[in-house]
Amino acid sequence: MIKAIKVTGGNLNWESWEGPGEPPEDHVEIEVVWTAINRADLMQRAGVYPPPPGASDILGLEVSGRIASVGSGVTRFKPGDEVCALLTGGGYATHVVVPEVQVLPIPKGLSLEKAAAIPEVLATAWLNLYHEAALKPGERVLLHAGGSGLGTAVIQLATAFGNPVFATAGDKVKLEVCRKLGASGVWNRNDGSFVEAVTAWGGVDMVLDPVGGSYIAEDQRVLNVDGRIVLIGLMGGRMAEVDLGIMLVKRQRIIGSTLRSRTVEDKGEVMQALYRHVWPLLAAGQIEPLIDSTWPIEQLEDAMAYVAENRNTGKVLLKIAD
Repeated sequence: MIKAIKVTGGNLNWESWEGPGEPPEDHVEIEVVWTAINRADLMQRAGVYPPPPGASDILGLEVSGRIASVGSGVTRFKPGDEVCALLTGGGYATHVVVPEVQVLPIPKGLSLEKAAAIPEVLATAWLNLYHEAALKPGERVLLHAGGSGLGTAVIQLATAFGNPVFATAGDKVKLEVCRKLGASGVWNRNDGSFVEAVTAWGGVDMVLDPVGGSYIAEDQRVLNVDGRIVLIGLMGGRMAEVDLGIMLVKRQRIIGSTLRSRTVEDKGEVMQALYRHVWPLLAAGQIEPLIDSTWPIEQLEDAMAYVAENRNTGKVLLKIAD
């Protein structure tokens, strides 16, 4: 029997049904122990971010747990293995079926709890820093929403790969956490525009922007020649003013990027890149998932309100089972 939380008219409700049977070819079934709240979950619940065609309408983009069963063609996992997985949906459930290529073993030394905090943020960070923006060692990054689960992962990952980070946030405590994680420059957005501070820092080669809106014009002003803005969210609105003159003269690029709607093959490539390049850093303790708080799934309503109010620094996890 599978139990999952579904959204009906914005309300969260438990539903139950019989198990799926043997997973499809090249898929595994995971008995979920932990999942996490992401901004996409809040947006989907609000009705403004529907899942991609064919994806589960159950919330939840990452889990950790144990392999319950495997489909034909699966070679890397067996029942009982402890794993974490990147999902297109379905994480707020007792079981989830996912393509094998989106699943990785728990990094050595990490608990299932900590492992639930890494698939979505590290996959998003790697995709945008080293695929979309193609950062080279020494290139500099401006990161908005630095205290988020994604932001705290980006700071650590970029710093580990030799890319200095300037982080913005709207809270002094969050900015102090950003510094401790490795950000060499910070700015409180409540103090006004970040342009002067980032320019004095030396400008940047890439902006990772989950805000959009009026931030885009200011992002342009701090980009060095050949700079890239990677837009991953619209927290500040979907309309922006772009200075085409600056874009032309400085050879700037604005890149729109989402992870969830990419193909299974694309997600598999990202996960394998993480396994090769980032899993050793996690095992060595060079990168540490930052967990703000954990909540039992029964308190999901309160946990989502907590995230919606921007009270978290790092990831907010949900416990599904022991």
